[in-house]
Amino acid sequence: MNQLTKKHCIVLLSGGLDSATVLSIARKDFEVTALTFDYGQRHKFELTAAQEIAKKNKITLNEIKIDLAQFGNSALTDNISVPKNQEIGKEIPVTYVPVRNTIFLSYALAFAEVNQIFDIFIGVNALDYSGYPDCRPEFIDSFEKMANQATKFTQGDKKIKIHTPLIDLTKAEIITEGLKLGVDYSMTHSCYDPSEAGLSCGECDACILRKAGFAAADITDPTNYK
Repeated sequence: MNQLTKKHCIVLLSGGLDSATVLSIARKDFEVTALTFDYGQRHKFELTAAQEIAKKNKITLNEIKIDLAQFGNSALTDNISVPKNQEIGKEIPVTYVPVRNTIFLSYALAFAEVNQIFDIFIGVNALDYSGYPDCRPEFIDSFEKMANQATKFTQGDKKIKIHTPLIDLTKAEIITEGLKLGVDYSMTHSCYDPSEAGLSCGECDACILRKAGFAAADITDPTNYK
């Protein structure tokens, strides 16, 4: 598609493996503006990763500051230990941040309405993930329906579309697809509990899923672990 004819879209770019892959997928057909969120998370290295990924891809990155730490009740925003080497998927883990994706998508929706953008990309996944309820297709479908009911700019023929190109892919499939698109996974950050130097712990859910994905794809993991 000619660059001049591309529609604009919003990509939620966390700096992680999944969002970096989504960015490359979106760039094939869209002109991208990215949003990233400083929400009081303990793993702020992902914000630096998002900035570097955006710079490499020559896209605009808007950093939005919100304070989800004021609500707490998550190991990512509160004084709660990040669980290590636990069984993944058995129950919703304490790393779940209450209403996080609902809040992120709501900010993206406001940005979309102001800028007349009808396509939003998010890297949620319902296969190799920790069991967060706001990563499921049912949630995305519900949010999209709500968005088209709740906004002024969708009352005509154009409607908001929430794109989730990774939702049915395994982590290995995501990595394989990303490498085909030229994603540099050494720039991404997944760990929930990195060292002060930014080294990944290798034992939290995010690290375990990441390592397993690279292993299943038979690709060397470029991550620096403690």
